[in-house]
Amino acid sequence: MIAIIDYDAGNIKSVEKAFQSLGQRTVVTRDSGQILTADKIILPGVGSFGSAMGQLKRYGLDGVIREAVHRKIPLLGVCLGLQLLFESSEESPGVPGLGILKGEILRIPEEPGLKIPHIGWNSLHLQNEGRLFRSLKEQAYVYFVHSYYLKAKDPSIVTATAEYGVCIHASVEKDNLFACQFHPEKSGDVGLTILKNFAEL
Repeated sequence: MIAIIDYDAGNIKSVEKAFQSLGQRTVVTRDSGQILTADKIILPGVGSFGSAMGQLKRYGLDGVIREAVHRKIPLLGVCLGLQLLFESSEESPGVPGLGILKGEILRIPEEPGLKIPHIGWNSLHLQNEGRLFRSLKEQAYVYFVHSYYLKAKDPSIVTATAEYGVCIHASVEKDNLFACQFHPEKSGDVGLTILKNFAEL
């Protein structure tokens, strides 16, 4: 069973449908018992960093997520879900993230001809043998929607990068913790391969 954490985030349905298309059983829940007994966990998300952290705390899910990581349950953060796993974001100064991974979320710098938010398809540079990208080729295309990007402190956890005026740390992996800035559930066959690789861990 894959538990999709429900804290009123926006992209829960599309994540759920993608896993169901792969034949995976899912439950959308904020119940700590269901989350901590799941085989895998998804932390989805679209929206602002500060309000999302507020919702996680409101439902007591910040502690549940930390406990899930402590128990080594495979967890995948998607888009804002990736950002929340880190320490802070320029989007919401003074609001600490979950801090499970070290790094900060920065605004994509303004450049002539560069539209922000970054919306659309972009190729990935794969590195550090990320398990999510098993069987995928270099320069695989995935779908992004974001104005802020991750700069991880430890380059060894970065499994994919993308270029958009700056080097975006597009995916990370540490032990049983995984995260993608892009939306695998909206990234066609490449995205379904990524989700399938996660489900089969």
